Amino acid sequence: MDRRKYLKTLAVGTLATGVLLQGCAPEKKEEAPDLTKINGGHDRQPNEVEHFKKVSAEKFLDEHELAAITLLVDIIIPKDDISGSATEAEVPAFIDFIVKDMPRHQLPMRGGLKWLDLQCVKRYAKQFTDCSSAQQIEMVDEIAFPERAKPEMSQGVAFFNLLRDLTATGFYTSKIGLADIGYMGNKVNQWDGVPQDVLDQYGVKYDERTLAESVKFE
Repeated sequence: MDRRKYLKTLAVGTLATGVLLQGCAPEKKEEAPDLTKINGGHDRQPNEVEHFKKVSAEKFLDEHELAAITLLVDIIIPKDDISGSATEAEVPAFIDFIVKDMPRHQLPMRGGLKWLDLQCVKRYAKQFTDCSSAQQIEMVDEIAFPERAKPEMSQGVAFFNLLRDLTATGFYTSKIGLADIGYMGNKVNQWDGVPQDVLDQYGVKYDERTLAESVKFE
């Protein structure tokens, strides 16, 4: 199954088009931005800037949890010939922010990661981050397809559904993700006036001043 094509379909139909995070260029890894120093720009109110800085300065996910998330998001959206991976789009940082900004995600996220580690310890005698790539994919395949998952995997399915949704949101609202779906955004355009056949249909025409100042461009 082509996960990227599936997620892209979801993104085009449902995701917002604002850029939440600036992605790193695939060919050059940049350091993650210090979110606490972002002033928000002209489109944010002072209280929004203050909230953003406060949430960014808080800590919830630990290093082990972020390491597991980093592996998982790249399984969901790996790098391909068209664009970078989820980590190159800074999706782990996005998820780290979201679980602090929306605390309802904290218990499902932390609980899901612990559940995943427990399953891997039972199967492979090691945590998810220490498993081989083949073992990681094998474990993910158990919870990535709800219609095929075993009943005892229900907690893992719920966790992976949440993680997949956040990954798709973070990726397809990043610079890399927007480029991946071909979103152009607002671009400077030129209006050449009402088409001549429409003017002829209604028996109207532009006066010379309008043509000179508003319609004709060099």
